[in-house]
Amino acid sequence: MAVSLARNALLLGNVVTGLSVLAPAAMLPELAAGLDVSIQAAGWLVTFGAIVMCFGSPLMAWATTHIDRRTLMTVTLGIVAFGHIVSAFAPNYAVLLAARLVLLAVAALYTPQAASTVALIVSEKDRPGAIAYVFIGWSLAIAVGLPLLTFLAVQFGWRAAYGGIAVLATVAMLLNAVGLPSGLRGAPLSLASWVEVARNRQIVLLLLITIIVISGTFQTFVFIGPLFSGLTGAGPQVVAVTLAVAGFVGLLGNVATTRAVAGVGPYGMSLLLIATMFVGLLIWAFGAGALAAMIAGMAIASVGFAASNSIQQARLAIAAPALASASIALNTSAIYVGQAIGSAIGAELIARNMLTAVGFVAAAITGCALLVVLMTRDESRVTPP
Repeated sequence: MAVSLARNALLLGNVVTGLSVLAPAAMLPELAAGLDVSIQAAGWLVTFGAIVMCFGSPLMAWATTHIDRRTLMTVTLGIVAFGHIVSAFAPNYAVLLAARLVLLAVAALYTPQAASTVALIVSEKDRPGAIAYVFIGWSLAIAVGLPLLTFLAVQFGWRAAYGGIAVLATVAMLLNAVGLPSGLRGAPLSLASWVEVARNRQIVLLLLITIIVISGTFQTFVFIGPLFSGLTGAGPQVVAVTLAVAGFVGLLGNVATTRAVAGVGPYGMSLLLIATMFVGLLIWAFGAGALAAMIAGMAIASVGFAASNSIQQARLAIAAPALASASIALNTSAIYVGQAIGSAIGAELIARNMLTAVGFVAAAITGCALLVVLMTRDESRVTPP
């Protein structure tokens, strides 16, 4: 019961983290109109936030290894909640951007620490499934949270959406305070730990996979509103429904992955999930302008989106258990590097009115990730005991 409560607390914290990172994607038109900036400028909220989290994740992991995990996770969510309250009352774009950068600098530590924390409270054989379970929080953020944020932003304004995240972050903070056991601390991270990570070929390749995959998917994901509007004329209601569908199938994919990974193996599951994303993006690209095809493409790509990140973290933990805190923190950085690259490419293509090209570029980049996955095969045949 105690382990289940702790896992659910960490999962909810990842929901909050996912929403904190992805929130602008759910309300780009409302943010642009409310703050009197362009869609491209509103998209930079994702890009700049991703850059901060990229550097913040390993730095925060190194700086906080000595802190009790329950205290660390609780305080982190408390700061995130306060940051969203400030965001909800931000008078202009500059203040909103500043508040976002500060709260994301702190939030950067949550996902990697959640993965390494759950690894401390379950047996070794249960770690891949437990890490994947905690990462379902990101799928829930997409499946349930983002459509709700879109609804709130359309009906009540973008400030109400940020207020909603603040409330959820407060609930998650309390659940982490109650649900996590005290006295949990990870292995201390030294400079030697980071050097060892950099010398581990398998870890470097896995981090590269994360960067490439996220770069591809975020070109379409962040700008789904402008892309749907520009290519099909669809409004915010269609965007909300599409996000809900994509999030729901992503959730199913994550749940299925937690059950299938022991049989298929981390390498096989990674290859299958990224191949699914590649196929989905191809359908989006060739179906650009046809609403049904674009929704179908996003739904298929979403099957592997969150689950592939779960498997990446599990593979890193298996590749070098003693370096898990460092490698998973760097994987989170890799996620945010990918987000920054993908959102920047998407923003530039949209600014040039090259809406159709977005899907093809995204598919091409994701295809490159498949090639890198194949390079990890020989070193990935050991499955969890």
